[in-house]
Amino acid sequence: MKKFFIVIICMLMISGSYQDQALHWKLVEYRAKGQIVHMHAWGGSEKINKYLHWLSTRLLKEYGVTLKHVKINDPADLLPVFMRQKKAGRNSNGEVDILWVNGETFKKMKQHRLLAKPFSTRLPNWVLVNKSLPVDTDFSEPTLGLEVPWGIGQLLFIYDENQVNTPPKSFSELLSYAKLSPNKLTYPKPPSFLGSSFLKAALLELSTDKNPLYQEVDPETFQQFSAPLWSYLDKFHDVAWQQGKEFPAGSAQMIKLLNDGALDLALTFNPNEVLSAQANGSLNSSTQIYAFTSGALTQAHFLTIPWNANTEAGALVAINFMLSPEAQSVKGEFSVWGDPTILAPQYVTGIAKKTKLFKPIAEPHSSWQNALNNEWLQRYDD
Repeated sequence: MKKFFIVIICMLMISGSYQDQALHWKLVEYRAKGQIVHMHAWGGSEKINKYLHWLSTRLLKEYGVTLKHVKINDPADLLPVFMRQKKAGRNSNGEVDILWVNGETFKKMKQHRLLAKPFSTRLPNWVLVNKSLPVDTDFSEPTLGLEVPWGIGQLLFIYDENQVNTPPKSFSELLSYAKLSPNKLTYPKPPSFLGSSFLKAALLELSTDKNPLYQEVDPETFQQFSAPLWSYLDKFHDVAWQQGKEFPAGSAQMIKLLNDGALDLALTFNPNEVLSAQANGSLNSSTQIYAFTSGALTQAHFLTIPWNANTEAGALVAINFMLSPEAQSVKGEFSVWGDPTILAPQYVTGIAKKTKLFKPIAEPHSSWQNALNNEWLQRYDD
């Protein structure tokens, strides 16, 4: 190994003062070989678990890196562990090498310096990422290269063109439609992810001043800036499905209600939802997916590396492969996961290439999600 490092250093010096990224990456790959990378990620989906198993097989074959999936329910559960380790000065040999993180947990890890140094631009496959998507912020929190996007979601609507001629294209039109067709529209119950996304998207459209929504919630002004949403929902619930007394649990239930004719619109956060549901027979071929005229609330999901990761080189190699055209194309297949690609479409194949994305609307600051959910529960959860 010592001889290898000497050769690499000499090549770097000849190539131009450590500027040759390809040679740097070769060094990373060499260091990663034989490492065991522990990826802590949600374990509640059989499809995702199988996909991670496929990733581990490919990484071991191509790079000699062993990826172990440590199943968790919520990345926030790791925060107390990280904080104790940070306080104790345990800055190496951590148990977590890669974390599939959410926006609120990322923000807290960033605030408490629980993240490895910026790494996104060190990855050769970073150049393939679709930069027209919101990949540089996570719930309005600048990523600063401290995490990389793994996939993308958008809040979209589904309708059957044989049943609905002109679907509503705004929240204002949605209310008008509901008044003309009572008991035919609804949304999932907050604090489910899809339900809270509906609340945020509605408030963004209804607000004349959107700037406060992209800043941390101020308890002193929360009622003032959220008032348009509650006024809207009071009217909407009166003519909604079940008169706003009951709400679907999520997208799957809404799609079933749509297919049964009980609803005229269903909601999803997966742009591939219609193609996937049509393929398995749970939606008619006449169903379509669309966004409101203003665009679609859009959120990437991210991967990050804790500051005390035990195998940083292995983590970098694993994440870089997860951003490869091969891994992203496989991830997009309905039979595998069906998660839309984060790469520019020219780099992927199959279903990943066919995914239709709409004009993105950035997520509000992460603090608004809990604030809106809590207020909704107080007002409407009997």
